[in-house]
Amino acid sequence: MSASKGQYARRGSARRRAGTLAAMLAAGLLAGCAALPKTPDAIYDLTAPADVGGRAGSAAQLLVPVPAALASLDTSRIAARPTPAELAYLPNAAWPDNLPRVLQARLVETLQNTGRVRAVGLPGQGLLIDYQVVLDVRAFELIGGLAVAEFNVKLLNDRNGRVVASRTFRAESPVEGKANADIVAGLNRAMDAAFSEIVAWTLARI
Repeated sequence: MSASKGQYARRGSARRRAGTLAAMLAAGLLAGCAALPKTPDAIYDLTAPADVGGRAGSAAQLLVPVPAALASLDTSRIAARPTPAELAYLPNAAWPDNLPRVLQARLVETLQNTGRVRAVGLPGQGLLIDYQVVLDVRAFELIGGLAVAEFNVKLLNDRNGRVVASRTFRAESPVEGKANADIVAGLNRAMDAAFSEIVAWTLARI
């Protein structure tokens, strides 16, 4: 009986070691993605597209609220997916603020860069608003070798609360290198493409 108990104990210990090894291997498959330390090595910013086409100017004043996002994207960490079911973050890298606020600032800049709207503001700036450009961040991450930016956008008439139009925009950009800077550059290109479409779509409806 005592020998049998010893065998069971050894088998249980082996199973525990196998489980620990499997967890370590799964962590290793994150392809360099990891949880962000308290102090990242580098902070990466995004730049708004400067040359954005559109129709003739509008006298409308626009408001861009903070975009909505899941908690996994509502962070200063830079997201990546080693597999479709896994979400990780680039090691030692961060945005200058939580991602929705960075995207909010860059969309405001993109609209301003058109020179075709009377004013674009943020909540609390006291503008008399005609329309709100409301974003829902569905994806902003590295997926495989592609940088993906996907947003659902609602154009809201601020005077009556009605949605004028709604559409989902998705842009992808290949990422050639594996360095954090290469990935951020790809995300910036995807954002630029999506924001250029969003701005043209918005200007056509105000």
